Amino acid sequence: MIHMEHPSNEMWELRRDWFEQNAEPPDGGGYLLSEQACAMVADLQCAFCAGAWIAVVVLAAAAIDAQLHDAEGFNGNAKRVIDEAGADPQLHALRKRRNALIHSDPDSPAITVDQQWSERVRLEEDARLAVGLVFRVFYASASV
Repeated sequence: MIHMEHPSNEMWELRRDWFEQNAEPPDGGGYLLSEQACAMVADLQCAFCAGAWIAVVVLAAAAIDAQLHDAEGFNGNAKRVIDEAGADPQLHALRKRRNALIHSDPDSPAITVDQQWSERVRLEEDARLAVGLVFRVFYASASV
């Protein structure tokens, strides 16, 4: 896609710095993290730095799901797991957005090519919120 050019090195570094600042534990404590969730975060960071906002939302939701299943020990589908973890409305909103993005509805697409062109700012805001949620879930309960 023509509009999806590689970001400048400066933009990549700004995004990387923002991501890594958000990835830091808030208190330096120890946390039990899912191996799978952490592995997904590597691709999440790459997608974020590249500006692949839809991919960021989808990967963020997957990383949260893995964290809640693996490290927190919740069972069931994503809705049930989020409910068990405390039913944060933002997590449910992210889950619904992810579902809309991966389960196509031709009558009402969750994303269009036009939106990729015209809504870059909003899509980036959505991606930043999703990344923030990942680390909020990662650091919700200390292991020590």
